[in-house]
Amino acid sequence: MDDDFRRAALDYHRLPRPGKLTIEPTKRMASQRDLALAYSPGVAAACEEIAADPDKAWDYTTRGNMVAVITNGTAVLGLGNIGPLASKPVMEGKAVLFKRFAGIDSIDIEVDALDPDRFVEVVAALEPSFGAINLEDIKAPECFEIERRLRERMNIPVFHDDQHGTAIIVAAAIRNGLLVQGKRLEDVKLVNTGGGAAALACLDLLVEMGLRRENVTVCDVEGVVYSGRPGLDPTKARYAQETNARTLPEVLDGADIFLGLSAPRVLKGEWLSKLGPRPLVLALANPEPEILPEAVRAARPDAIVATGRTDYPNQVNNVLCFPFIFRGALDAGATTINEAMKVAAVEAIAALARVEASEVVAAAYGGTAPVFGPEYIIPKPFDPRLILEIAPAVAKAAMDSGVARRPIQDFVAYKADLSRFVYRSGNLMRPVQELAKSKPARIVFSEGEDERTLRAVQTVLDEGTALPILIGRAAVVAEKVKALGLRMAIGSSVTVLHPEEHTELFQPLVSLYQEKVGRRGITPEAAARRVSNRPAVAASLLLEAGRADAAIIGGRSDWMREWEHVLAIVGKRADVSRAYALSAVIIQGATLFFVDTHLLIDPTAEQLAEMTLLAAEEMGRFGITPKVALLSHSSFGASGAPSARKMREALKLIRAAAPGLEVDGEMHGDAAIVPAIRAKAVRDPKLEGMANLLVFPNIDAANIAFNLVKAVSDGLQVGPMLLGMNKPIHVLVPSVTARGIANLAAVAGSEVRRG
Repeated sequence: MDDDFRRAALDYHRLPRPGKLTIEPTKRMASQRDLALAYSPGVAAACEEIAADPDKAWDYTTRGNMVAVITNGTAVLGLGNIGPLASKPVMEGKAVLFKRFAGIDSIDIEVDALDPDRFVEVVAALEPSFGAINLEDIKAPECFEIERRLRERMNIPVFHDDQHGTAIIVAAAIRNGLLVQGKRLEDVKLVNTGGGAAALACLDLLVEMGLRRENVTVCDVEGVVYSGRPGLDPTKARYAQETNARTLPEVLDGADIFLGLSAPRVLKGEWLSKLGPRPLVLALANPEPEILPEAVRAARPDAIVATGRTDYPNQVNNVLCFPFIFRGALDAGATTINEAMKVAAVEAIAALARVEASEVVAAAYGGTAPVFGPEYIIPKPFDPRLILEIAPAVAKAAMDSGVARRPIQDFVAYKADLSRFVYRSGNLMRPVQELAKSKPARIVFSEGEDERTLRAVQTVLDEGTALPILIGRAAVVAEKVKALGLRMAIGSSVTVLHPEEHTELFQPLVSLYQEKVGRRGITPEAAARRVSNRPAVAASLLLEAGRADAAIIGGRSDWMREWEHVLAIVGKRADVSRAYALSAVIIQGATLFFVDTHLLIDPTAEQLAEMTLLAAEEMGRFGITPKVALLSHSSFGASGAPSARKMREALKLIRAAAPGLEVDGEMHGDAAIVPAIRAKAVRDPKLEGMANLLVFPNIDAANIAFNLVKAVSDGLQVGPMLLGMNKPIHVLVPSVTARGIANLAAVAGSEVRRG
């Protein structure tokens, strides 16, 4: 690394506080009662339950979600035997990855013990504290013996990631690489350089999956591993071949796979001609591989290349698997991570690469999505769907192989629960998604040629929440679907319509549009042009004419302009005075709803009451009980200003219309969020706990508060959702993501189902 990068790395680890980990309480500790429950005497109840049934520790403590990352620092990254203390930054980093990717709490433990016997005794004694052990950066051959003995002694998973994590990712890459090259694992010849812990674990797993042991040749620093070689390490002996070859070039003839887990530049470009047709070259030494990919491409353009580096395609990275393997193992209460669980992880990872890349992955590629093929045979490490595929596969394999103490009863519900690690909106959206799935509605998307829309539609199809209709040119849509690697079937699962390509359908809609806007200065000719040129108009007309059940409009242009088209065509409900906009922001531990954030500049008391009742109704679709706070610069009558009086009048109207709704005001913003502040301001507050629906005196306050909360909390926006419309229709903001589009489609679908 250069000096600038080194300084940046040191600052990263030092500032704003040393290290990469902290511990945060999961329970409130704000009162004497809280302390009594957390510690003495309340803690005794949990202790007694666990004493009577040790498995209760999973219910009453963090053990079921706690992994120890343990090393003695004898083989750290490319640094070698630097000792346990110097290895701590690496172990902290591993612990952070557990939390970041799979929500697993993790503590790093650096053990000052070079002697395997002492190391085993120290680690084995920690079993009551953890749900699993991740061994890390322990040198071979001691790592084999240490892991074997710990697995024999401990009744929780013990997993040496340097061995098995590498093996799983390598096996997934080979599984897909052979698929692209048209070969079978049972038939190929493999040459390995390295022969260390990771290499042997890779070979063992590949043999478990069908690779013939007699087709494997291993080379280490002393040359070919052959039968009868003096001083041969017993761990390598099982791969010793009956051969007269003694050097790497001699064993490359006809090899289908080169698997390098050794050192830089050990594979020479001039030797590549010896490999068989369409070979796989996995050059995984870091930071410099056994051979650079450009050298392979120059000599063997028919080869597929993988490395351990981020700056080349097909990066083999352990972070692709270890957090999710532990997630599945912990959730199933597995006593070990066995071969069946590892193979399940391999197949899940390989399968994920064969479907289209996610929006997150596409963004990392500068907006161009990788498609399964020679330069994309394994998923990217930051693909958020990894947990949804690997963890359930591992948990099921644990159950099928008989090592699960807490079998998962409902895998559909389990996968839905895991979605909170993928999409922060997962828990919030689940009720509306289930409602939308009960009978998928025909939803028209105005921007059918937009990549975000197409990704969202693929998600909608996968989740079964809608029957999509796209406004767009069929050829353009088909080309983009192919380029993005999407799986939707144009003409069957997805309908594509365009006014210029489907004139018989849209010609009557031009007349309908003229009826709607003819008295607004729009001539018949201008109406026809708008239907052809403005997708929002075309989509809204399909909805209004009953050709669709709901509509998702916009996302590429000014929100207010798109809204004006929607209002002119679809209009508001007859029983409300106007339409409003409701926005939600998901923050840590809560979801807050804000109304009206987009439409009404200065609502009257009557309009405030109306928007509050409509927003409360919409929140019911999410399965959330509204707790309404009417906000002001004044608290409970402290001001006679017009805006404060307006909020008090709105409160009276709301209580008269909905006596069962939990609502109070007017109040300061902090009083809405913190019950203790509210209690000091008024003796008998009518609102319990934290408010979740915030109603503002005007659009400035609502929009400013919404965006401030979103920015400060790194919150996730859902909406805006239109309230009071005649039919289910929503307008997208330009910053919306594909997931955001899919979310609003589910909201629209749930509105169709409930009417």
